[in-house]
Amino acid sequence: MSIYEKPVWQLLIDFANQAMDLERSTFTPQDATRWFQQNYPDIKKGTINAHIRMMSTNVKSRLHWSPSVHHNVFFSLGSGTYRRYRLEQDPSPIMSEDDVSYDQNESEIRQFVREEDEHQREITGGAEFAFERDLQNYLVKNLESVEAGLKLYNQDGITGVEFPVGGRRIDILAVDAENNLVVLELKVSKGHDRVIGQILRYMGWLKENLAEDNQNVRGIIIAKDITSDLKWACSATQGISLREYSISFSLDEVN
Repeated sequence: MSIYEKPVWQLLIDFANQAMDLERSTFTPQDATRWFQQNYPDIKKGTINAHIRMMSTNVKSRLHWSPSVHHNVFFSLGSGTYRRYRLEQDPSPIMSEDDVSYDQNESEIRQFVREEDEHQREITGGAEFAFERDLQNYLVKNLESVEAGLKLYNQDGITGVEFPVGGRRIDILAVDAENNLVVLELKVSKGHDRVIGQILRYMGWLKENLAEDNQNVRGIIIAKDITSDLKWACSATQGISLREYSISFSLDEVN
């Protein structure tokens, strides 16, 4: 339900109509945020930024929010700059995975393949979750087991499950009892020190693009086995804590 009479995407169109009087005008999310603070102060910065990405026809992460035709309003120029979408000259909007031009994302594909290979190596069996997705699904429903007061991020229907950040996705984005943002990075098997760089990248992106002025950002790494190198790396880093999960299983005889 919208806070104001219009949903956020329609308010962003109003912003564009007022702020972009010239055909070749551009804007940044900061420009939009300032306009909202003056006119619709209850709309949060993270919600504005998320809707800008959803409404940008060439941003792949817009698929996370299942955009409709009426969301095809902006075009990303990169480096946090946007303009209006021009039907006559711009590529067709990304509306499904089939619309993504992978020739322009070769490095991203290579990274995805590397991460998938690593993910497959982590799949073992026994007492561990068979897939990282199972661990994710369990924790989404049981965030209180991670920390008292922890809740899934949810703003205007945008949830913290597979939350997109700069071409990547956070496993779980949550909010703690003090309204701070919490990144949950999951490793189904061992957690190595290289995950520190990954979660710090996510935290940095959130501080710049999503967090309100009074919101802190921290991270929690959850793995079956936290290695010594990860403990050492984490001990020299602020704002990141570690958790190990375990599973118990039993069978009861039925007469």
